[in-house]
Amino acid sequence: MARGASVERRTRETEIKVELNLEPGEVKVETPVKFLNHMVETFIFYMGASGVIKAVDLRGFDDHHVAEDVAIVLGSAIDKALGDRVGIARFGWAIVPMDDALSLASVDLGGRVYFTFKGSFNREFVGDMSTEMIPHFIRSLASSLRATIHVNVLYGENSHHVAESIFKALGLAMGQAIEVKGGGVPSLKGVV
Repeated sequence: MARGASVERRTRETEIKVELNLEPGEVKVETPVKFLNHMVETFIFYMGASGVIKAVDLRGFDDHHVAEDVAIVLGSAIDKALGDRVGIARFGWAIVPMDDALSLASVDLGGRVYFTFKGSFNREFVGDMSTEMIPHFIRSLASSLRATIHVNVLYGENSHHVAESIFKALGLAMGQAIEVKGGGVPSLKGVV
């Protein structure tokens, strides 16, 4: 049975549409922030999912609203696609090298929202995206997905490599967590 969802969000600042399937396939992300496109495509690909994301920036202030709203809608789409979360693995973790950079990500899809990010960047921007938006994107994703996400950048000199190692690790961790394992509710409480 396919697990998928379509979610739209319109504000005075952005229009976002996400169509997501939790099975591998084509990934296409179109936002005005090119580096965000690259990172979100990376995340979805390594998660083992597929889909199309389209974002329109209605005000053109900076990269903040687009990155934040894409994360909110993407998290909502993953949450919707997971349904009641019965039978999923729930937990996932990965540590990923990208040349000089090494990042660790861990995910709990148990329904409680929490986020930590430990790491830094050597540049204020990578391409057209401010590096401060990377942890903010992940925080917004965790919130709308109802997940706990921890990200630790262990080291790295090149900010592009650091960012890419983060999104690859997060994608692999999420892929483990959404995997269907069977066996009912993944909690001793009996609910997620």
